[in-house]
Amino acid sequence: MKREGGVDREIRVALDPDRLMSLGITAAEVSRQLRATNLDVSGGRGEVGTQEQSIRTLAGAASVDDLAETRIVLSNGRYVRLKDLGTVTDGAAEQRVFARLDGRPVVAFGVYRAKGFSDVVVYDRTEAEVKKLLAAHPDVSITMIDTTVRYTKADYESAMHTLIEGAILAVIVVFLFLRDWRATLITTLAIPLSILPTFWVMDALGFSLNAVSLLAITLVTGILVDDAIVEIENIVRHMRQGKSPYRAAIEAADEIGLAVVATTLTIAAVFVPVSFMGGIAGQYFKQFGITVAVAVLFSLAVARLITPLMAAYFLRDHGHRETGDGFIMRHYVRLLGWSVRHRFVTIAMGFGVFAGTIFLSTLLPSGFLPTNDISRSMLSIEMPPGTTIAETQAVSDRITADLLKQPEVASVYATAGTGGQGGMAMMASEVRKATIVVNLKPRHERSVDQKTFETRLHDDLAALPDMRFTWSPNGQAAQRGFSMILSGNDGEAVEQAALKLEKEVRDHVPTLANVVSSAALDRPEIRIVPKLDQAAQLGVSVDTIAETVRIATIGDIAANLAKFSAKDRQIDIRVQMDERARAKLATFDALKVPTSKPGVSVPLSSVADVSFGKGPTSLDRYDRARRVAVEADLVGETPLGAAIEAVRALPAAKNLPQGVALMESGDAEIMGEVFSGFALAIAAGVMLVLAVLVLLFQDVLQPITILVALPLSVGGAFIALLLTGNSISLPVVIGFLMLMGIVTKNAILLVDFAIESIAKGMDRTTALIESGRKRAQPIVMTTIAMAAGMLPSALALGEGGSFRAPMAIAVIGGLIASTVLSLVFVPAVFSVMDDFSHFQGRLFGRFVGKRDEHPGHDQDALGPDAHGPDAEGGQKRLPFPRAAE
Repeated sequence: MKREGGVDREIRVALDPDRLMSLGITAAEVSRQLRATNLDVSGGRGEVGTQEQSIRTLAGAASVDDLAETRIVLSNGRYVRLKDLGTVTDGAAEQRVFARLDGRPVVAFGVYRAKGFSDVVVYDRTEAEVKKLLAAHPDVSITMIDTTVRYTKADYESAMHTLIEGAILAVIVVFLFLRDWRATLITTLAIPLSILPTFWVMDALGFSLNAVSLLAITLVTGILVDDAIVEIENIVRHMRQGKSPYRAAIEAADEIGLAVVATTLTIAAVFVPVSFMGGIAGQYFKQFGITVAVAVLFSLAVARLITPLMAAYFLRDHGHRETGDGFIMRHYVRLLGWSVRHRFVTIAMGFGVFAGTIFLSTLLPSGFLPTNDISRSMLSIEMPPGTTIAETQAVSDRITADLLKQPEVASVYATAGTGGQGGMAMMASEVRKATIVVNLKPRHERSVDQKTFETRLHDDLAALPDMRFTWSPNGQAAQRGFSMILSGNDGEAVEQAALKLEKEVRDHVPTLANVVSSAALDRPEIRIVPKLDQAAQLGVSVDTIAETVRIATIGDIAANLAKFSAKDRQIDIRVQMDERARAKLATFDALKVPTSKPGVSVPLSSVADVSFGKGPTSLDRYDRARRVAVEADLVGETPLGAAIEAVRALPAAKNLPQGVALMESGDAEIMGEVFSGFALAIAAGVMLVLAVLVLLFQDVLQPITILVALPLSVGGAFIALLLTGNSISLPVVIGFLMLMGIVTKNAILLVDFAIESIAKGMDRTTALIESGRKRAQPIVMTTIAMAAGMLPSALALGEGGSFRAPMAIAVIGGLIASTVLSLVFVPAVFSVMDDFSHFQGRLFGRFVGKRDEHPGHDQDALGPDAHGPDAEGGQKRLPFPRAAE
């Protein structure tokens, strides 16, 4: 817990500087004597009589009046009472922090969860305890100011609604295609039977329902019915050939088994590497990949074990039914035949599509996170160095009053001063800095979104004199939306380069607003420069001078303060000069400084020069080099990547002084790390997919045919992003990762059927056309079901929808494009790879010996035409490669 606002109870000893000087004693000496005399100490043991006694030395004052009577020994051996040196009061510490709610002073306290515990659980328990406090103290008012749990709960509810809505849409798609409520019901059961065990595994692994794991669950909504759709569609197709449900379930499950296993394992292979990324990305997405992989593996188990079982006993035999090709199928088969016969032209067109994809990628800007509306804005303000806490409070109150006039504002909480960070606000480290948390009304009660609201207030805030301000991105982190740093060993060169870059950014980059440089501002200071020769002669050290001035003005550090024992606590006793004495420079000149001779002190002016001056507030470093940041706010929906490119194109960024470097910082730095981490994860996933396909198909070349579908999907995602005005951001990269896993499904279904058909003696061209005819419906069904499952996310409904929407849009666009293109291009590539495989076999077959055949696997077992010529004069392929004989 942490308190914000209010003041601490403190016993204050305000010394009269004139009395101190006249008696020749310093505030530091008074503080030391109080600490040495006003205390209770235990120690020692007595054995008087027949018992053993512990010994305590009791010298602590029983009351403030007793403390005021404490005798302070002077240098000449006399003593004076503490109350004769100044006033002793039981009051409050000097105010260095304030907290105000809607312009009224409040004492706020923040509650934070411990590591490994749930925000929601802590919130609920805290709420229960607050109700108990209110019941016990009816005269006290406790008001909820701000909480991040509200967004957490809303995001969870939105994710659950998206999951349910997506599942319902996917089920509707299945029913529209199969027109059989029993088959639809069997498919529907795959969702709960996959999701519920996934929750159990997440709990066993120590995962929680957070933004990342909820994103994973939302992402796999359509995939969970994918395997079941393929299974049930194949079973229904076999039943329409006149087979009983039992026989159809057995034969259809056996026929489609390899393809279903391959599609699921490829998805798992793509996502698992994400959980093992390094750096910041790995910490965020540790639970993401494993959650997706576990969910799809459970869906595989359901599809292979439960779906055929239920189909065998639950489906009803409707008799033999001939279903001819419809209008769309006839045209597709005609197109497919043309693409296989003109395969090189088709492949050339595929390369053209890929080139267009590369071109489209240049039209899309890149960003880190999409703008999200969480009904919470955070405004950070900074006043000039030397500003008092009263002036900061006055400006804060003025801003609060203006904010409360806005119809979208529910409450305004402002805090400033020293303190830590976290929770309700990021407390500023100086009295000249303040943080204002603006709680907005729920989104459905506002006519504008959060970003528009912040942009609308920009001019009013900019009109306030002597103030810097910034809206924190997404209302959560106290950092700027854009930040780049210049660093080097020459501090002056770094500052000059930063100021020049700041000016050019402000003048020539309209997509960035409120541009500032973090170059250290000079603050007013009172400089005490020791006269080293005189100080040495008098035996006065620099440390003694500094300690004398510090204790006289603000008191000693907390660990060295004397303590007053109250009934329920120990209270600090702070000894310092009266605060009004700090307003006169002459007071510092006259401060007594003890010398090396006992009882002798001299004025500060005799051993040091006291004057006014200016000095930097802070010096920042990056990798031990001087660092200055150029920071700004992104205007509107400007992507971060576009802003970085615009800044790097400026002359000041291109012509930096020798030894000065320009680097990304903040979100820009994290964006680069996350994108590079995902690029490595995608590359590793593709290699794992290739390995899985090689193991399953026992072939090297045809898995490459399957991977051809990958680049065909990205173009559709780019087109969807362009049409909707989205940039390439983190959720879009996650969508690309999903596409890498699910678009291979189409190619696997086509390639698997073609290989099986060729193995049974069908010529290659007929096998490819039949694979398109037989597999087109399950491919289209699963694609539309997955797209329907992602549709609620694409519509950005509910809290957190702005994050999931670009991802869903990219996935839907990629799915549609890959489905249409894969059905045409993959068969053409298959035929080319098949010829290349035969050529490779003829070229290297002479170096490979004969394979030993097991009994029962002779020529007759393989079929009379297993090695006969096909329609195109080539050699028929076995289901798996064999050595040349």
